[in-house]
Amino acid sequence: MGAAVMSIAIVKTRKITAILRHDKSSNHARKLTFQNWQYLSTLMIFFLGGYCLAIYLIVYEHFSWIPLLTGIVFFFGALFVLFSVSIYTQTLHQLLASQASYREERDRANVALAQLKHSQLNTIQSEKMAALGSLVAGVAHEINNPIGFLNGSISNAQSYLQDLLAHIALYQKHYPEPNEVIQEDREDIDLEFIEEDFPKLLNSMQGATDRVKGISTSLRTFSRADTEHKVSANLNEGIDSTLLILKYRLKANESRPAIEVLRDYCDMTDVECFPGQLNQVFMNILANAIDAINEVSEGRSFAELEKHPHCIKVRTKVEQSNLTISISDNGPGIPEPVKTRIFDHLFTTKAVGKGTGLGLAISRQIVVDNHGGSLSVTSGQGQGTTFLIRLPITV
Repeated sequence: MGAAVMSIAIVKTRKITAILRHDKSSNHARKLTFQNWQYLSTLMIFFLGGYCLAIYLIVYEHFSWIPLLTGIVFFFGALFVLFSVSIYTQTLHQLLASQASYREERDRANVALAQLKHSQLNTIQSEKMAALGSLVAGVAHEINNPIGFLNGSISNAQSYLQDLLAHIALYQKHYPEPNEVIQEDREDIDLEFIEEDFPKLLNSMQGATDRVKGISTSLRTFSRADTEHKVSANLNEGIDSTLLILKYRLKANESRPAIEVLRDYCDMTDVECFPGQLNQVFMNILANAIDAINEVSEGRSFAELEKHPHCIKVRTKVEQSNLTISISDNGPGIPEPVKTRIFDHLFTTKAVGKGTGLGLAISRQIVVDNHGGSLSVTSGQGQGTTFLIRLPITV
């Protein structure tokens, strides 16, 4: 029975050594394990030979050799057990080390894959923002040309009008009693009304062109391209330019009244930053606030919403060596399970096609990684939401 068991063990050991022989790894530990298994196989053959010799002596009644043979067999058996335990221990350690190495390699591969996806998403988003910036800058440039012409023309028209009105007044002074034809034409065109209204009309046109010019300036402020190094910028202007871009979404529509924006800006000096990137952060947070307010407005009457109007509050404040920017809304708030994942890549609660799950994740990266600041959120369901941005002020 012992000889049969030992024979089976030898066969299995040979299979193990065959596997190790074909292993192409150059690892020293693997080569050493292969040699040890060969030694173990040799011991097992000696041990099996001892069994067979003992059976032969018993069959042919050579009893005088049995004590010596028994001692030799037990000696090789002890060596076999000792060597087996050593090899099994070494093999187990190697297996555990291989598993640990595999897990480390797998973890590194997962991290590398996540970083690659992260980089790809950031690249896509950056390219989208760059394209948007180029588009906005182009529109602003095209607006500037006709607006500049209109400003100059209105200024000249105002000067010409003053000359004409002065000439008419001079004419009326020296010819207070014009002939009947001139008098009738004066009444037909209502000259007194024209003299009063025409300057107002030109002033209104001047105000409109100034407003368009301000919009163009805000567009250029929002779409400014970032350089490799931080530049000095006034973030109050960046927030205002972002709000101007979103103004059409803040206006009243058929579902809700207009969303009021309350500004509380500090008299801060310029901050060293990447202004284009921070404008992107402001855009993401403000757009999400508007989306949340639109969502909670669904199913409610216009009159009810007018009694409890929605608003967005933007506040900037200098605290020691930090600039804090808080953006709050009185929308529906964020449930706790969502809030814990709100900055995760590709996490979104919006319907397909309405959200990418990139905005807040990239916003945190811009604030934390690119500016050494922090971005946090405070919210409760039904209590509104506040995003707090802290940026270090470089002196």
